Amino acid sequence: MKNIFKYLKGYRGVFSIAVLSIVIATIMQLATPILIKYAIDSIVGDEPAGNLQFLMDLYGKDLMSVVWLVVGIGLIRGVFLFLKGYLSSYAAERIAENMKNNLYKQIQYMTYEYHTKKETGDMIQRCTSDVETIRKFLGVQIVDLARIIFMILLSVVIMMNLNFKLTIYAIALIPILFAFSYLFFTKVQKNFKKSDEAEGALTTVLQENLSGVRVVRAFGREKYEIDKFEKVNTAYRKVTYRLLEVLAVFWSSSDLLTLTQSGIVLVVGSTMVISGEISIGTLVAFITYESMLLWPVKQSGRILSELGKTTVSITRVEEILNEKIEADQPHEVESEVLGHIKFDAVTFTYPDGKIALKNISFDLPKGKTLGILGSTGSGKSTLVHLIQRLYEYEGSIQIDGVELNTIKKQWIRRKIGLILQEPYLYAKTIKENIGITRKNFEDQEIYMAAQTASIHENIITFKEGYETVIGEKGVSLSGGQKQRVAISRTIIDPDKRILIFDDSLSAVDTETDMRIRRALNERNKAVTTIIISHRITTLSEADIIIVLDDGKIIQKGAHHQLVEEEGPYKRIWDLQKMVS
Repeated sequence: MKNIFKYLKGYRGVFSIAVLSIVIATIMQLATPILIKYAIDSIVGDEPAGNLQFLMDLYGKDLMSVVWLVVGIGLIRGVFLFLKGYLSSYAAERIAENMKNNLYKQIQYMTYEYHTKKETGDMIQRCTSDVETIRKFLGVQIVDLARIIFMILLSVVIMMNLNFKLTIYAIALIPILFAFSYLFFTKVQKNFKKSDEAEGALTTVLQENLSGVRVVRAFGREKYEIDKFEKVNTAYRKVTYRLLEVLAVFWSSSDLLTLTQSGIVLVVGSTMVISGEISIGTLVAFITYESMLLWPVKQSGRILSELGKTTVSITRVEEILNEKIEADQPHEVESEVLGHIKFDAVTFTYPDGKIALKNISFDLPKGKTLGILGSTGSGKSTLVHLIQRLYEYEGSIQIDGVELNTIKKQWIRRKIGLILQEPYLYAKTIKENIGITRKNFEDQEIYMAAQTASIHENIITFKEGYETVIGEKGVSLSGGQKQRVAISRTIIDPDKRILIFDDSLSAVDTETDMRIRRALNERNKAVTTIIISHRITTLSEADIIIVLDDGKIIQKGAHHQLVEEEGPYKRIWDLQKMVS
């Protein structure tokens, strides 16, 4: 509840008015049985009117006056119920909106390492289903909780004023109902957590399948994917069915207890009417109040179950909101970035203990090109990730003489352009994808960037040209076209002083590869370039080439030096010459 009330910050006044509205509506509801008792005992019968004598003085024995009073009270109750619903829903929706905004903002600034480990489907579920669960509790249950408290307290007080003995019988089983509701709450919370986690796993499988549908079709893995989905779907169905079983046991048992309690009031009350201890009107009022009393007691079980579900959802949301984010430190600066990169005895170890880079040293002057060759897992991508400050390192990395870990993360990343082997394109037009890093690019700038990336000629052959919508992740483009659009998107930004091609020319032919590299050199000779590739022809014009193996530099030099030196570079060069 402490966490729940934390989310009410800024809207506690709105919720207070909603609670006041439900209190007034509850008072109006509780007044109706008193009027019915008065009608039966004093208007139809001859019992003294007691506290309602003023109504007798005003209207006499007029039954319709009571009818109109009941109608009026009902209308007033309806107005305040509407006000309660409107205010609580308004506040809950605004809180949910703020929560989603905070989650989305948090996700943007969370560490790269966190995103590499977390499942996308689970993250989506936390930002949607879990937030929706919290919203429903704040919009409905938390106000109903106030209603239940006031309903129980006022009902018991009124019933005691009517007849203390019958009140004792009327509340005899209520402690048992409360205890049962509490036990149910502790049981159902675990089931809600299991169901939530199973739903997250189901969402993950669905998201992965939709994202990789082309791979599934290409390898004929439809049956495998169907079986995988059915497996997690069955697991979700089992834990959810178990949850429903627990709920069914609670509701059926609580129904039995409430019906038993109502039966006790009816039997004992009828006996007391026959003996003359109470009037018929009092019995009718008691039966009405009993139903009003038992409903909130029973409803408390539902609220406790929703509280359990909300507690699980809040925990899952808080796990994201409390996660460490990338934040600039006071000592970090926005230094001038020209492109001079120097590694000195750099070592990097992943949190699981795996050493990815060992004692890496090289000096890449501004405007020069570094080529990186290495087998899968040799540390190529990790090396360029360090330049972007996606990870912390041991040793020294200097950018234009300034230690990298003293430069603000967002600042250095704005100066570096990274083009991945599998670039992510948005379901927008080609023009929007190329110019997505800034809103004010001129059309001519977009065309020039596309020409440099050797994609302009392809784009103008499309029916809609640059206005062609390319679909999610660029699904309507070939691999080479996607890579070249991504290159255009990166090089269009004049602030990029360092360009990194992480095997991002692998899907284009050798001739196109050469045209792109030459166009880039002609476009801006002051930009420092790092090229990761398995194609020697792509690396051959680099000023410095390093060969990585098991996180270590095993060869370093220019192309003409390395092809004369026995080692992996020469072997790959010879093999690729034979193939070509």
